[in-house]
Amino acid sequence: MRPERILTSSAVELVEAIRRREVTSTEVVEAHVARVRRVNPAINALVRDRFDDALREARVADEKSGSVHPDDLPPLHGVPFTTKDALRAAGMPNTSGLWARRDVLATEDATAVRRLKDAGAILLGVTNISELCMWMESNNKVWGRTNNPYDPTRTAGGSSGGEGAIVGAGASVLGLGSDVGGSIRMPAFFNGAFGHKPTGGLVPNTGHYPPAVRLHQRYVTTGPIARRAADLMPFLRIVAGPDGVEEHNIEPALGDPARVDLSKVTAWVVPDDGLFSVDAAMAGAQERAARALEAAGARVERRRVPGLRRSLEIWSAMLHEGRGDESFTELMAAGGELRPLREIGKAILGRSSYTLPGLLLCLLERVPALLEERSRRSVALGHELRAEIEGMLGEDGVLLFPSYPTVAPKHNAPLLVPLKWTYTAIFNVLEMPVTQVPMGLDRRGVPLGVQVAAKNRNDTLTIAVALELERAAGGWIPPPRLPL
Repeated sequence: MRPERILTSSAVELVEAIRRREVTSTEVVEAHVARVRRVNPAINALVRDRFDDALREARVADEKSGSVHPDDLPPLHGVPFTTKDALRAAGMPNTSGLWARRDVLATEDATAVRRLKDAGAILLGVTNISELCMWMESNNKVWGRTNNPYDPTRTAGGSSGGEGAIVGAGASVLGLGSDVGGSIRMPAFFNGAFGHKPTGGLVPNTGHYPPAVRLHQRYVTTGPIARRAADLMPFLRIVAGPDGVEEHNIEPALGDPARVDLSKVTAWVVPDDGLFSVDAAMAGAQERAARALEAAGARVERRRVPGLRRSLEIWSAMLHEGRGDESFTELMAAGGELRPLREIGKAILGRSSYTLPGLLLCLLERVPALLEERSRRSVALGHELRAEIEGMLGEDGVLLFPSYPTVAPKHNAPLLVPLKWTYTAIFNVLEMPVTQVPMGLDRRGVPLGVQVAAKNRNDTLTIAVALELERAAGGWIPPPRLPL
């Protein structure tokens, strides 16, 4: 198998090729290591590698391939993956982008990392994130800024921006991300890849920093970023299910996407959130997705959901209600004292150990507490919105919704209009499964995409739709600026 084919194949295809002895795990890992070395200087996505260990593990995997029956090999045998810095991987940095944690190394694996390793996957290294995973650009004082492989002047997204960029660049087969406001889906979208935010509680977040506590265990979700839709369900089957640590995990109810009858599906096209308008290119991508599903037999309906206009206050209030004892400001302070206003002044002058978005979020988190009665009403609105949307969708409906109002913005531009990430965030507190699907490139060569959402525990349906849209629209396209 030629390196170019290795770098464009799905994990499913690579495992099958390894089983048939058409390629070795060593060759697969070597191809991705070489690709990382080529693209990473431009995108700064992988912040710490373990290439020597990965190649040694690949050789062990090849020895196993020759000594057991192919059917006895694990489901991700010999395939490389990466994970974001916020999820523990033994021996690797676990800074979560916080300067005070710059020397922290994980001593054990997060649950999802361990499950991937147990399934035969080989860790290449850890990737960049935003500070404490709470901003839509992966830029921090520990690792610096990650650039978009399709256009380095644009953001790679956050908080799993390093994962989105390394997968989108063709340098990792599978990426492990986490998502509390779009941190899987926005980076996947901005970098032209698939990303799946599972149903709340489906995948344990154990080993994530900051830790998910109380109801945040359902609002924060750990899940995949992948270059091929075929890998989403196998990945999900491996990492899903209670681990005996988190108290709000749910039992998996995952079906076979191939068995979904699209002629029974209704695709509800919701054009925008009623607050931030969607540009023509993104609206066009959404419309192409609707037409593709209609051609596959689905019924298409168009509808507005007025409650989405209040996504920000609903998301903020429900996160505030489900929080633990430690505030975001206390996590940022890491045991010390943090005065956000003073640090904002220092940040503007380039003298702070914190990022400006992180400091602004310290101020934002105070708002629900100051408006307690309004916050309670917003939580009630959130429950009403979930009931309305899930009632509309039923068991066989999907929601087609923009992944963001525009393509990946230029670096720092989100600070000027900082609330557009609510296009993804609202689904976290609604606990609905959502798959981000790439829908080609715009005229500048920047990725387009669409979100596919469904009723709680209906992950199989969103992934089935993603598979059909990949077939119709082509899925991931390697970055023209970084040819394979």
